[in-house]
Amino acid sequence: EEGWRMADRIGALSGAGRGSGAVPRTPLWPDRRIWGALAASVLVMVAGALLWIAVPRPDRTPPVEVATAIGEQRAIPLADGSKVELNTRTRLRSRVTSTAREVWLDRGEAYFDIAHDAARPFVVHAGPRTVTVLGTRFSVEREGARVRVQVVEGRVRIENSGGTGGASTIVTRGDIALARGASMLVTSGPVERVENALSWREGRLTFDGQSLGQVAEQFNRYNHVRIVVTDPDVAAIRIGGSFQATNAEAFTRLLQDAYGLRVVRA
Repeated sequence: EEGWRMADRIGALSGAGRGSGAVPRTPLWPDRRIWGALAASVLVMVAGALLWIAVPRPDRTPPVEVATAIGEQRAIPLADGSKVELNTRTRLRSRVTSTAREVWLDRGEAYFDIAHDAARPFVVHAGPRTVTVLGTRFSVEREGARVRVQVVEGRVRIENSGGTGGASTIVTRGDIALARGASMLVTSGPVERVENALSWREGRLTFDGQSLGQVAEQFNRYNHVRIVVTDPDVAAIRIGGSFQATNAEAFTRLLQDAYGLRVVRA
């Protein structure tokens, strides 16, 4: 700005001198104020460039989206060596960079086998909950605002998204955490209980005393043909065993043989 002002002065002096025949004397070099202004400008630009280089900026790499249809399972490897298995009707987005490892579970269920990396915690965003780990094996299931976390090995931290509203909860091997709204229930048991709940990874559904109503809900996640139990007493029957997840027809035939139930296909 000082340089522009000096140039304007020179132009004004030149115009004034032409009328009188006088030639203004202009210095060969600008005065020290101009040099000071230019030096200050250079310093600001250099400092800004160094600051831009030094300050870490958020990674803008877009997440990679993967989805499964009803009855479909899919395994995907991540760039850090971790593995993710998607259950039926699941949509997941992942982003793994040199500074961060993040996954967004939009719906459904996924099993994670995480490679250990102390510098980059692995974060799973599941609706209102955030699950953070370093290296472990666990599953996350999301249905709207309801989130269930099951740990096969290691430790995971569950907290509200954004780190606000309630203390974080640590769950370990054999634990099952069920979060809904502001509440979270954690139950502990043998790891076999969690492994049975994850038998979908082998295409099976395993039950140990669940009601037929609950079993029907699980089968309906994997099949286009839905099981509807119309009798409350029948819905309360306790079921145990292992069944093919995508074969609801075979399961209903077993119900006919074992309990004499009437099955109508509509």
